[in-house]
Amino acid sequence: MRRWLRSLLPVLCCAPLLALAAEPAFGPNLEGFDYPYPVGSFAFVSQGKPVKMDYMDVRPAARANGRTVVLLHGKNFCGATWEGSIKALTKAGYRVVAPDQIGFCRSTKPDGYQYSFHQLAHNTAALLDHLGVDKHVVLGHSMGGMLATRYALLYPQRVEKLVLVNPIGLEDWLAKGVPYTPADAWYQGQLKTTRDGIKQYQLTTYYNGEWRPEFDRWVDMSAGMFNGPGKETVAWHAALTFDMIMTQPVYHEFPRLQVPTVLIIGEHDNTAIGKHLLPKAQQSTVGDYRAMARDVAAKIPGAVLHLYPDLAHSPQIQDPGRFHADLLRLLGER
Repeated sequence: MRRWLRSLLPVLCCAPLLALAAEPAFGPNLEGFDYPYPVGSFAFVSQGKPVKMDYMDVRPAARANGRTVVLLHGKNFCGATWEGSIKALTKAGYRVVAPDQIGFCRSTKPDGYQYSFHQLAHNTAALLDHLGVDKHVVLGHSMGGMLATRYALLYPQRVEKLVLVNPIGLEDWLAKGVPYTPADAWYQGQLKTTRDGIKQYQLTTYYNGEWRPEFDRWVDMSAGMFNGPGKETVAWHAALTFDMIMTQPVYHEFPRLQVPTVLIIGEHDNTAIGKHLLPKAQQSTVGDYRAMARDVAAKIPGAVLHLYPDLAHSPQIQDPGRFHADLLRLLGER
């Protein structure tokens, strides 16, 4: 018996270490996480600082149709999260450009950067100039929908079509009573980010309570940045971009859009930044995508509204076959 217990000691002693090792840990620029396609890097100067913007520029896998789609990721997402969409679009003949915005994922997180959707839109336009992309479709998901809206307002002459997939910003949270939170408070909250917390949030918000093993890759991607070296840098820039989202609403400017616009909405989405700061009785007044989708579609001149009553925040991941078939049809409609 003693010999058997002695043989178990190394296993028992190392069990916590093995569990810890299983947790993903990437660098502050997602070092160690593999992207699905080759990654380029655009170096430029922004706000007096040398920065680099990483991106995927994927050529058509089938006969080229001469059109380009620019994919803008959300706050808790990266260019890599567009893996399925890039495959579907390039197979249909599109060129696809999927950048990581400054402050996110593989791209630079510069000290003292003043984040704004105007600045990120300008950076995106500079990247597309660098790549020789002129007229294009711009497709934004989640926070990327706010950025895509700002981009289309700034550069309408470049936008062939604007596609917003479950964008946040379909309401103005501060105007609805969500209390302002300073960046320092967001930072303290981001330092407490865990893999389990990310997975639980994605389960209830992104996938309507249904989990599949392939979703774990995207949990690991996010968790690994908050668990690895440089996690304080990641948390601080996450806090600054929360401040950007809260204080720079695009909701009031939807009527100003001058480009063909498509809203694709999973109606089980309930995303609302700062909802947890409201009294329980008021939380149901924000994040109602069923109501918000119809409200915003009515505000955008000529908007097309495409609804998924059974999907949530990430329809392109939750039901990729159906989503991409619909997307290609909607892109083909002139």
